[in-house]
Amino acid sequence: MINKITVLGFPRIGEKRELKTALENYWKGIISLNELHSVSTELRVRHWKLQHDSGIDQVAINDFSLYDNMLDLMVTIGAEPDRFSDITDPTQRYFTMARGDVTHTALEMTKWFNTNYHYLVPELHSAFSFGKINSAKIINEYNEAKANGYEGRIQLIGPITFLALSKCSEEVRAHLFDSLLNQYATLLEMLQSLGTDIIIHEPSLVCDPMPNDLSLVKIAYDKLGRFGKIWVATYFEHSNEATAVLVNTPIYGLVLDFVHGDKNHTSLELLSKSDKHVVIGIINGRNVWKNDLHNSLTTLTTIASTIPKERLSLGISCSLLHVPYSLKHENTLRAEVKGLLSFAEEKLAELSTLSQAFFTGQPLSVEFTDTTRSDEAVQKRLMNLTQNDYKRSYPFTLRQEAAHDLFDLPILPTTTIGSFPQTAEIRKTRQEFKKGIITKEQYEIAMKEAIKQCVAFQESVDIDVLVHGEFERNDMVEYFGEQLSGFAFSSNGWVQSYGSRCVKPPLLYGDVSRTKPMTVEWSVFAQSLTERPMKGMLTGPVTILNWSFVRDDQPKAITATQIALAIRDEVDDLQRAGVKMIQVDEAAFKEGYPLRCKDRAAYEKWALESFLLSTAVAERDTQIHTHMCYSEFTDIIKTIEAMDADVISIETSRSGNRLLKIFAAVAYAQEVGPGVYDIHSPRVPSVEEMEKQIHELLEVLPAEQLWINPDCGLKTRGWSETESSLKNMVKATKAVRATF
Repeated sequence: MINKITVLGFPRIGEKRELKTALENYWKGIISLNELHSVSTELRVRHWKLQHDSGIDQVAINDFSLYDNMLDLMVTIGAEPDRFSDITDPTQRYFTMARGDVTHTALEMTKWFNTNYHYLVPELHSAFSFGKINSAKIINEYNEAKANGYEGRIQLIGPITFLALSKCSEEVRAHLFDSLLNQYATLLEMLQSLGTDIIIHEPSLVCDPMPNDLSLVKIAYDKLGRFGKIWVATYFEHSNEATAVLVNTPIYGLVLDFVHGDKNHTSLELLSKSDKHVVIGIINGRNVWKNDLHNSLTTLTTIASTIPKERLSLGISCSLLHVPYSLKHENTLRAEVKGLLSFAEEKLAELSTLSQAFFTGQPLSVEFTDTTRSDEAVQKRLMNLTQNDYKRSYPFTLRQEAAHDLFDLPILPTTTIGSFPQTAEIRKTRQEFKKGIITKEQYEIAMKEAIKQCVAFQESVDIDVLVHGEFERNDMVEYFGEQLSGFAFSSNGWVQSYGSRCVKPPLLYGDVSRTKPMTVEWSVFAQSLTERPMKGMLTGPVTILNWSFVRDDQPKAITATQIALAIRDEVDDLQRAGVKMIQVDEAAFKEGYPLRCKDRAAYEKWALESFLLSTAVAERDTQIHTHMCYSEFTDIIKTIEAMDADVISIETSRSGNRLLKIFAAVAYAQEVGPGVYDIHSPRVPSVEEMEKQIHELLEVLPAEQLWINPDCGLKTRGWSETESSLKNMVKATKAVRATF
């Protein structure tokens, strides 16, 4: 019997990040476009084979991308923004939309729902008209799979989600809805001749529906559901409201997440009365812990008591894009930790095993085992916390007065977010130290030399508040996790963040505590090199949590509090060592927000408390900074205010001053550093361009409240572009200062 199992996507970056290497070599001109496509083909075929060997009869087609699936969709449905139409070469236009060039700023980028994956945001307007459908990528990949002996099931982001995630007003969405549906209908008609299933991904349907949303779902899938065997997939939460509509459309079936959307059980009775087939997303596609197969089998048996097995199949809760590729290269993990884990390849095996047990009655021979992960001292410290531990001793006005006296900065002070370019030489030195090739003394000499050069450069271009560059850090989360108990680290557990950018999230499996200072020595050394303020750089507890694979055996709130206490100890040690400006980054604060409004208050409470606990120990003259990455702040501005940071820097360069306006709307009192140039693009913005950006910021907030900085850390950039961009940033700032 063929296993009735489905996947919505597989990690495309490659087993050893082959796609990352090929992309970056192509961008550097080291390899040709044909060579890039050759690597891509090899990866797709390898991934299809893995799926097929796991018993999947229809492998995922069109989940692969050279940069981003949303960008691919723009090309497919003729939705490329008008401002790139002067670029005639399709490949050049594709990568320019993603990365920008001298004359084009890249598309805005933001998080895919509450994950750490970034997608490129479509740009729509009232006069927008869709271009010609381009189905070549999808059809070519389908035929490629067929040629290699694999049946395919096409994956496609749906029209409701495309509009919901586009950059435009509600009026524009309504205006373009019919023409967008016509584009999808034309595309599906082209694909129908392939005779295969099409899974249309509509994760936006798990969010709270607006009054008109469900009627649009009905209109859309009454029309699109007629083009062959159409499935609609939702994930990351339940989609009960949409499910109630979709069962009354001509679609073939639904793919539902029963891991993160447990409330989908509510729709079982309704589904049983319909003729729809259902894929049960039962294996967690967003975390790395082994599935409790016996517990999952019980869940499936319950579902099968309502919906007959003939209409059921099993799947991963979402695309496996969000987890690492395979455990087979993990030879350094402790056995008790590795025994807890399951990456993408292992999840396929889990799904196959579960399918055999569910559909054929084959006994489960796998036993789910767990290990003790608690620390009595950590638990005791949690119990002794009081409300006073969450509140700073002085109000902002008095802290601001002390900071102005201590630092004596000019108006519109300039700074950077933290990291500076990590050169190949720096990475090589760090790896040699880890492998024992060089001594600790040799390593520290090399890192301190890099810090000296970084400080000297910042002084040479006259940046007001300096950073040490973070050369000793491999990653802003991994660096701290390596020094905290309760964390483990994979060797090859890479996950795609955007484009060729990959991260290797820590494995947070046990109780967390700090055994010794983590950053003090480096920060004190850096401060000794300059008379200018030197920021101490820490990663906040919520970001460490959200950018880790977090244990699932206790509430996240408890784990976040444990991390917060460790960061609190570090803040106190830094200020006692004379570092009086400390940045506690919460880049991922927003991305952890639940997708349903009713669940957000609980998240906000413990996330906010975690940040406050980590920073409330700061004295009156210790200035606390924080940083947030691409986010919409409108719905969390009150929480940002309650964080009580003295300065917040935010990523705004791709959105002008739009994101900043909410700070003005609520009369935000603290200081703000909106990014004036985009570090995710290799282009160097001119002085005039950044002057214009600063003037736009001044239209929203007064100069006394603004800091000037790039919109994120500079680790992934090259030194040449970094030096040029920062020189231009300082020149632009001085030019604007001169106008006051």
